[in-house]
Amino acid sequence: MTNKERVYTAFAHEQPDRTPYMIGFTQKAHSAMVDRYGPDYADAIDNCFHGVHADPGPKDHWLDENTWQDEFGVRWDRRIDRDIGNVCNQVLPERDLSALELPDPLAPAKWEGFAAQVAAGAGKFVQFGIGFSLFERAWTLRGMENLFLDMVEAPEFVHELLDAICDYNVALAGRALEYEIDSVHFGDDWGSQRGLLMGPGLWTEFILPRLERQYAVAKAAGRFVTIHSCGKVQEVFPQLIDIGLDCFNPFQPEVMDVYEMKRQFGDRLSFWGGVSTQKLLPYGTPDEVRAEARRMMAEVGRDGGFIIAPAHAIPGDAKPENIMALIETVNDQ
Repeated sequence: MTNKERVYTAFAHEQPDRTPYMIGFTQKAHSAMVDRYGPDYADAIDNCFHGVHADPGPKDHWLDENTWQDEFGVRWDRRIDRDIGNVCNQVLPERDLSALELPDPLAPAKWEGFAAQVAAGAGKFVQFGIGFSLFERAWTLRGMENLFLDMVEAPEFVHELLDAICDYNVALAGRALEYEIDSVHFGDDWGSQRGLLMGPGLWTEFILPRLERQYAVAKAAGRFVTIHSCGKVQEVFPQLIDIGLDCFNPFQPEVMDVYEMKRQFGDRLSFWGGVSTQKLLPYGTPDEVRAEARRMMAEVGRDGGFIIAPAHAIPGDAKPENIMALIETVNDQ
């Protein structure tokens, strides 16, 4: 099987010849691996997914050595976290969208080189990604505390803001679906370690209807929908399944029993992740990593429905020898 065929088979809840995998790194973790094993360590990684994206445009650039601005005008302080950072400005200081300037999803410049990106993924599962896609985009523009207050005090403003973001995502995904991609991937963290950040009621009111619109674009084109949401969000799995979700990531073992999730939802939902980045990779041993990875592939991966992966891009405190043990184990199937 090719990597693409393995993912398609897994998403069909059938047994592929081997469990597909996807291993990604933060900058710190990558540097630690290079220091320990040399720059060629990554040659042993044969990820099944190939990510593609639209060009973010001219607003997206470094303002100085520590501050990066994204295409929405949100500024990120990256002095501590070089991969994402912390929001350090406020694009929408008031409950007023008159000054909001969203990027043009159909601008020709956004799609220059996109066909080449897709072609570079031959033999892999090509996934078009929209990061910070809805709730996260709203709070980065408005501020998280402000957005939570708005949900209670000014719900119509929140509906208007989320509709504008959703319209952008729908248009962006629709353009990407004109190419030979296999899935649309929406990144949008809704959870903490304890549960949904805004609670199930507000999630259902504000988030769910826009998710349904977004997912419908990909489903109408006959493609898969995958999402990323950190945190304890399994209470909304039934709703996500109902609106067409195919695969959930990151499948954090600290907040959900991955084996129980497979038993409850494995005939209707695929999972991507599962390998602990909070405990196992930083604090375990190589033998413990090997044992847990083998168990997941055998049990969660049985009858498909599983992409084994770290539960997030591997953080800088993960032990290089544990990372290498994971790479060797997923290759040794």
